[in-house]
Amino acid sequence: MKFMKLGTRPDTFYTEEAARTVVSDVSSDLIIKINNITYHLHKLQHQLLPKCGLLQRICSDSEDSNSVTLELHDIPGVEKGNLVLKLEAFFNSCILEGWKDVVVALQSTGKLPEWSENLGITRRCIDSVIEKILTPPTKVTWSYTYTRPGYSRKQHQLAPKDWWTEDVSDLDIDLFRCIITAVRSANILSPQLIGEALHVYASRWLPNTSKSQPPESSASQTEDVEKKQRILETIANMIPGDRESVSVGFLLRLLSIANFLGASPVTKGELIRRSCVQLEEATMTDLLFPSHSSSGGHFYDVDLVGGVLQSFLVQQRRQHTGEEGGQSLRLIRKVGKLIDSYLQVIARDVNLPVSKVVTLAQALPEIARPDHDDLYKTINIYLKAHPDLAKPEKKQLCSILDCQKLSPEVRAHAVRNERLPLRTVVQVLFFEQERGSGSTSRKPPPVTGDQENLSKSKVSPDEKSHETQEGTTRTRMPNVTERSRSRATNSEVKLIGEPEQNLSRKELEQREKGRMTIGEEGISGSKFEFPSSSNKVMAQRRTNSKGRSSR
Repeated sequence: MKFMKLGTRPDTFYTEEAARTVVSDVSSDLIIKINNITYHLHKLQHQLLPKCGLLQRICSDSEDSNSVTLELHDIPGVEKGNLVLKLEAFFNSCILEGWKDVVVALQSTGKLPEWSENLGITRRCIDSVIEKILTPPTKVTWSYTYTRPGYSRKQHQLAPKDWWTEDVSDLDIDLFRCIITAVRSANILSPQLIGEALHVYASRWLPNTSKSQPPESSASQTEDVEKKQRILETIANMIPGDRESVSVGFLLRLLSIANFLGASPVTKGELIRRSCVQLEEATMTDLLFPSHSSSGGHFYDVDLVGGVLQSFLVQQRRQHTGEEGGQSLRLIRKVGKLIDSYLQVIARDVNLPVSKVVTLAQALPEIARPDHDDLYKTINIYLKAHPDLAKPEKKQLCSILDCQKLSPEVRAHAVRNERLPLRTVVQVLFFEQERGSGSTSRKPPPVTGDQENLSKSKVSPDEKSHETQEGTTRTRMPNVTERSRSRATNSEVKLIGEPEQNLSRKELEQREKGRMTIGEEGISGSKFEFPSSSNKVMAQRRTNSKGRSSR
């Protein structure tokens, strides 16, 4: 026994009633009977004769050289416990002193759990593993498995702090739980190391939801799902309470797996609660999980993100009040930026219904968005990916947009965007003109030199008077912030990608003379004038609309 090489393949016996036979292609030529058990062995294949003088003498005296039958009853060494002592010495000096050997021995106890527990093998192996895990990395001299990308053992003389995580991940979940619980109670290793061990174990045993198919209802599949549910719930319960112990990406991944496996509501609720605490640390890839719903047909799991977002907002309302309101606002706006970026990604899904986008966009409070530029990009991407969207759905989608919170560049793009409903374009034009009129009345620009002459040439007495046509009184507002109109035009050119144009005074006069007046009703019951560049867009949109109606 003491000369047995570690890592070699042991002999495999199969038992039939009271007979034990070595699995081999060669027929047995040595039969040994000990008490009531018969062993069918081989004289030379396993080197029995060269190492046992008693067998050599008995076999040499036997008349039948092909097959020898021996009866060895009442062996003195076994009865006196010599063999037990040798086994004990080998177990203590070889198995428990090594790292990989004790892990393999502990893993093997699952085949005979009752015997292992009664003989104390399981407990002693666990204690040996815990003792080595708590050993400082500077004193680690044994071999271990560490396959992190980019890690080279030649470049690192000392063992990494998480050197033990991969080998321990091969153990059964119950043994793994016992080891992690004992290591945590020692208060020697940091919570980050415990979290790393949980992450490695989850990667080893839990499914990848982005590549796996939903589990089937067969008996074998059901048993496998129940096993993975148990692993998931155990890992979720062992996560340290420290905020930095695990990343929010790991928590969200566990939540996605919980939805995939159909875990208990308690486990899902705990994962949502832990995820919302660190939601502001999430990245875009942390939120992109496939949907496992059989009815939706869309690719992304929007409900998962919505549930975590709702829990985050509730937590902010409870925790941050009074003096902490500024910190809460910063967190909410950071999460709002993340959600808007997420909306732009999922808007490309051709099977995603409008209601999912609207619900998630409206979940954020108004203070989460200083402007609606990202929201406009989401709407534009969704309309481009869904060209056959019905008018009511377009209206529902655009209802989440506040045109007053659009930047000049985005407003210029929206005016020319033929995918938007006409009502939304009119709102953009109205707020653009209203913003320009308000800024002119509050801060009149200084007029000197040529600008004064140019202004006098543009404004005529007729433009200051009221005109009555077809029974409708309309007030003309020619001085509709040339500065604002020029800014919107320039911004529009920049957004679309055309080169900027510097207009001379003569060109400005010609543009002003050719200015058109368009009245749009339906907003506050009034009629308004819009910049000439916008009039062309409106006329083109109406022409296109009439063409589609005639067809």
